[in-house]
Amino acid sequence: MEELAHPSPLVEGVNALLGALGLHVPDYLVFCALITLIVGVVGVMVRSKLSVDNPGKLQIILEDVTTFILTQLENAIGPGKGRKYIAICGGVFVFILLGNLMGQIPGLGAPTGNVNVPFGCALTVWLYYHWQGIKAQGLGSYLLHFAFPPGIPKALAPLMLPIELISHLSRVLSLTLRLFGNIFGEHLVVLIIASIVPFIVPLPIQMLGLIVGPLQAFIFMTLTAIYLSAAVAVDDHH
Repeated sequence: MEELAHPSPLVEGVNALLGALGLHVPDYLVFCALITLIVGVVGVMVRSKLSVDNPGKLQIILEDVTTFILTQLENAIGPGKGRKYIAICGGVFVFILLGNLMGQIPGLGAPTGNVNVPFGCALTVWLYYHWQGIKAQGLGSYLLHFAFPPGIPKALAPLMLPIELISHLSRVLSLTLRLFGNIFGEHLVVLIIASIVPFIVPLPIQMLGLIVGPLQAFIFMTLTAIYLSAAVAVDDHH
């Protein structure tokens, strides 16, 4: 794939500046930094012009996105409870959405097409929902739910404990591969087709990427909300 992909002027420029320091930054880290910069700049711009009576177009769009994310969280976690986790879920959604769509821009690339980025997002979510589960239930009670899931007879604890542990550990792998596989696969197909028949033929696949990108960001956010919901639920039988 590296042979098929065109070098990014942005990445080359960044590494040219850092070359004097003997540093070389991988392209996916440059694109991640660009996403962070874009979100930070947009946030500062909107914050400086916040208005209740006369909101700007950008503020309205961001409010709609926030409302959409909050609705999904409350559906998964419960009314009044989902708002607490809007920072992590909203941050994951926006970061992955921009990362996926960035690959459709000439001269840039999708950082989520590199396995390190989806793995970093998945590991962050995994650690966060376990942390929130311990905060909500207490360490002892939270650890007990691995052996005694709700509705399961206690006699099955020796069987359920390894199953639950494997299930939770596999979530990092499943989140990583789902996101990476879809984004990497789509861009790989585009690059292969473009290397054979450039210009018009790859366009339908690229248009498909405009659907796959937002969809994968939504799925990742939804699974994050579901994992959080299960982690912070306080069961009476504990």
